[in-house]
Amino acid sequence: MAHQARFASLSLFISFLLVLFLTPSSTNATALTYNVAASEKACFYLWADTPGKKVGFYFAVQSGGSFDIDFTVQDPRDKIVVDGQKSRQGDYVFTANYVGEYSFCFSNDMSTFAEKLVDFEITLEHEVRPNYQKSSSSSQPPETLSSMEESLFRLSGSLTSVARTQKYFRTRENRNSSTVISTENRIFWFALLESVAIIVMAGLQVFVVRNFFSVKRGGV
Repeated sequence: MAHQARFASLSLFISFLLVLFLTPSSTNATALTYNVAASEKACFYLWADTPGKKVGFYFAVQSGGSFDIDFTVQDPRDKIVVDGQKSRQGDYVFTANYVGEYSFCFSNDMSTFAEKLVDFEITLEHEVRPNYQKSSSSSQPPETLSSMEESLFRLSGSLTSVARTQKYFRTRENRNSSTVISTENRIFWFALLESVAIIVMAGLQVFVVRNFFSVKRGGV
């Protein structure tokens, strides 16, 4: 029984590898981290060679200011596909209906001195599931798509969801870390100013007391 269980697990793993490498799909992904300076507009471009492909766009502001930024996505005809103002993060998927260059721009015009560290990913994928047409010699469709293959397709979607969740928690971790560092700096400078104020007040009190009890020469 143990040998049969190991054999079934090995068969499942081999089937997963076959579906993974033999499925007619292709994905082009670009994951970058860019520091957008104050009053800067940074644009990145993606070329779509075939209409109908799916374009994925994810971004998250990791640090800087209020963790927000303006963004705009335009198609080759300069038509706005997706845009937003003062957005902290976003995850969008749209269809590239035209062949050409798609632009993804981040604008930090709202800030006069604060830089924004943006983590983003642009993907272009064209996944075509096998076309299972009904056989002409039979009234029933061929049983070529097994339940195992369907499970693998669902597993692929679940992995994508897990990856997005990991990105979300990574963004939360970076923002919380930035908030902690900012709070530590504020506490340090407040404590330093408070110490200086106490020393100055003590010095003034000593000066006032000494002047109060001092007697001018020749006086009574």
